[in-house]
Amino acid sequence: MRILLTNDDGIHAPGMAVLEEIAAALSDDVWVCAPAEENSGAGHSLTLNMPVRLREHGARRFSVTGTPTDAVNLAFRKLFREKMPDLVLSGINAGENLADDITYSGTISAAMEAALAGIPAVALSQALRDSGQGFAAAREWAARVLAPIIGTPMAKRTLVNVNFPARAAEEVRGIRVARQGFHDYSRGSLVEGTDPRGRPYFWFGLDDIEHTLDHGTDLEAVNDGYVSVTPLQLDLTHHASIGTLAERFAP
Repeated sequence: MRILLTNDDGIHAPGMAVLEEIAAALSDDVWVCAPAEENSGAGHSLTLNMPVRLREHGARRFSVTGTPTDAVNLAFRKLFREKMPDLVLSGINAGENLADDITYSGTISAAMEAALAGIPAVALSQALRDSGQGFAAAREWAARVLAPIIGTPMAKRTLVNVNFPARAAEEVRGIRVARQGFHDYSRGSLVEGTDPRGRPYFWFGLDDIEHTLDHGTDLEAVNDGYVSVTPLQLDLTHHASIGTLAERFAP
């Protein structure tokens, strides 16, 4: 099995090192192609207005001067011209990617890019929250989570989002398949300040986003100490609204 590893924290991120350990136990044909620098919050952005550069860091390890989407795109078009990967693993992100985080996450978006190309993809993230446990839960539980996922055929244009709770590995309560939750981003923090030159600046994302732990969601699962597994789809159509809108535009 040929596996491509990527992330949004950068090729030198601690989570990438953990993911490389995990992937090495699954295959001896593991490749890395990740952003050269951190791209948290980059979403599914693609670099169009400047060149993207590829740098080799040893056997089958590459970095890209661009976004997670750039990294996966360039890997597919340049590194795998003869044989594409069988699986793409994105992560392990330093911090959870739950609920509406998926719309901002470069970790999720890298997996989305693989799904667009018809390749099975899994995004993995480790909740931290100053737990002092680092990636312990992910290191211990990732293989248990990935084995069933890899063995299950994925529908086209879908991916799987996995989040590990901020707990010691032995305190993780198990694995729970859950739906995507909801964050209340309307109450997100905004910090204002003045730089040394006297110009105002604004900083997002310094405080936790409020959320409700609705039953059956990924937020609830991770909060309760479980590894959350959430299947996602790339079709964003709200099918229930098609009929109503069609009636509005009917001649």
